[in-house]
Amino acid sequence: MDALSSFQNLLMLIIGVLALGVQAYALVDALRQRTDAFPAAGKLTKPLWLAILGVSAAVGIIFVFNPFSVFDLIAFVAAAVYLADVRPAIKAITGGGNSGPYGRW
Repeated sequence: MDALSSFQNLLMLIIGVLALGVQAYALVDALRQRTDAFPAAGKLTKPLWLAILGVSAAVGIIFVFNPFSVFDLIAFVAAAVYLADVRPAIKAITGGGNSGPYGRW
């Protein structure tokens, strides 16, 4: 039973680190976006998203060994909402995407 417990703890740590990676990526991506793009896309303001994602990343660090706690799940959902809804809307406004030296391709 001790080997199973060790495997479960290792699996929980891997899931926690992956969730923290998603939360950190969302925070860094929000930091890199223009401030005026958020309201132009019809989303919350950049400072509000930075606060949400900053708290999300902090919760991810605190609960890295217990990624299935309610707090970490809520924090992960906040980062996922940013990545799935806000980020594509901002990219559409700012013209983000693949671009070469002569424009988009």
